[in-house]
Amino acid sequence: MKKTISFLALTSLLFLGSCKENNEIQQEATTSESNVDLSVGQEGVQDESSNPNIVQVATGSKDHTTLVAALKAAGLVTSLSNAGPFTVFAPTNAAFDKLPAGTVDDLLKPEKKGDLENVLGYHTYVGVLKTDYMQDGQKFDMVYGGKVKITKQGDKTFVNGSEIVGTIETSNGIIHVIGDVLLPK
Repeated sequence: MKKTISFLALTSLLFLGSCKENNEIQQEATTSESNVDLSVGQEGVQDESSNPNIVQVATGSKDHTTLVAALKAAGLVTSLSNAGPFTVFAPTNAAFDKLPAGTVDDLLKPEKKGDLENVLGYHTYVGVLKTDYMQDGQKFDMVYGGKVKITKQGDKTFVNGSEIVGTIETSNGIIHVIGDVLLPK
């Protein structure tokens, strides 16, 4: 009986000691977590070994600076940095330049954020659309409503009449580079 009581006492001491140790470890983890900048979302993740995501690819393109500025103004950087998958029909800077004068500047104003979200959402599909699998006449529902129509002419693929001039696979989807801004109807 003395052995059982001694064993229980020893076990209790070890248990209490480990609880204290776990509380200290948990407190350390909480303290170090409070030093982390929680304002940085998925877009702030640095990973040198994985393929870049849609936003990282666009940010690295000198031909898509207007698109990146629009994504930032609309608050969509985090959304398009997440897992996806997404298909983005990405207009070039030259495509934005085709719009009537002042259109882009107007859309980038804070009070036009909703309109900008609609325009950018009309360029975004949830899922991966590879040109190899697109069929002539197919229509796809876009994120912010409206459908885009695919047409094929020989080996060329068009979305709402704008030719897909380049395709880039990313870690969270695919980017199709287009020469026009798609406007919701």
